[in-house]
Amino acid sequence: MARTRTLRIVSGAAAIVSALTLSACGSGFSSPATSGSAEATGSGPISVLIGSSGDAETTAVKSAVADWSKTSGTEASVAVASDMVQQLSQGFASGKPADVFYVSTDQFAGFAANGSLEPYGDSLVNKDDFYPGLAKAFSYDGKLYCAPKDFSTLSLVINTEKWTAAGLTDADIPTTWDQLAAAAKKLTDGKTTGLAFSPEIARVGAFFPQAGGSCVSEDGKTATLNSAENVEALSFVKSLLTDGTAKYSSDLGAGWGGEAFGKGLSAMTIEGNWIGGALSKDFPDVKYRTVELPAGPKGKGTLQFTNCWGIAADSKNKPAARKLVEQLTSAESQIDFAKAFGVMPSVQSAAAEFKSEFPAQAASLAGAEYAQTLPSQPGATDVIKDLNAKLATLKTSDPKSILDSVQTEMTAVLAK
Repeated sequence: MARTRTLRIVSGAAAIVSALTLSACGSGFSSPATSGSAEATGSGPISVLIGSSGDAETTAVKSAVADWSKTSGTEASVAVASDMVQQLSQGFASGKPADVFYVSTDQFAGFAANGSLEPYGDSLVNKDDFYPGLAKAFSYDGKLYCAPKDFSTLSLVINTEKWTAAGLTDADIPTTWDQLAAAAKKLTDGKTTGLAFSPEIARVGAFFPQAGGSCVSEDGKTATLNSAENVEALSFVKSLLTDGTAKYSSDLGAGWGGEAFGKGLSAMTIEGNWIGGALSKDFPDVKYRTVELPAGPKGKGTLQFTNCWGIAADSKNKPAARKLVEQLTSAESQIDFAKAFGVMPSVQSAAAEFKSEFPAQAASLAGAEYAQTLPSQPGATDVIKDLNAKLATLKTSDPKSILDSVQTEMTAVLAK
């Protein structure tokens, strides 16, 4: 189950870890890229390596690949990785990688820079159908390297029974920071905290764009972590933690925001659309609704998490691999995947059908219009880990001091 998107490589519903405007947390790359190998006619079977969230995802991908194989006449097989990063790295090093595979945002830049990935994205017939922010997340040196396979965004999840019991109505659904603070206070009753979320930038960072902030500049060349906007955002989060109307899930004895919410320890949480599957499985009696995160001083903002379909630069059958990816990222296939294991389609042409099929996830899909991604440049993962450690002490720490300390680290990363 996807609880910390920056730590796992699975589907868009369960990833390891960009806005359409993408003054985002990692929207660009400044290092020179190594071009993929030259185009070849290609022949032979296609191997596909995935990191699966479970049996539903494995079955769905295998079925889709088998259907394509039957129609195309090209033999294709699917394997599930036990350690995606290790197996990809070993395959690249040996010159015998899988032809097609999942790539997470935190691994993408490194694999693109060292020449492991074929930069095939601009040759796809459906390249203009991907949400621009997702396409930019997988672009390097001006090229779309790989097709976004699906994605998830953060939204506000509300326990409707606790909401009603607190005397709140639809008119009280928070659309601003002040309204969020008021609702959290109203929902905090001693037994239940109004709002809970994980102590990490992958949740807290959603407040940055709402204040007009980002982690790096739009071109990806400048660290912006200690901007005045981000200080304002962290100061607001600290105010909620200080007055007790919001708590970290770890302080409630829960592993993540969804668990705190499911156990009734919080009345609201900030989580991705993967929470639906988790609640259905572990807390089926919890009644809830999902709404867009409240806007901050500079408007709406959220974070999104995504993977792409990589094609190996050493693949012996790149033309067939591209055709397979086009099929897997078609609107029809992505709706099938959404029904099978709960992901959101990466193509805009599937939006209307997705919202019709899954009206409860409309707020999550709306986030595609203004979402940002976390930094994905090589070395950024270590900065994020350090920031997460510092965020754990936010309640008793100075927000600017926290951001100043990681600003220096991110600047060094971007200078490489």
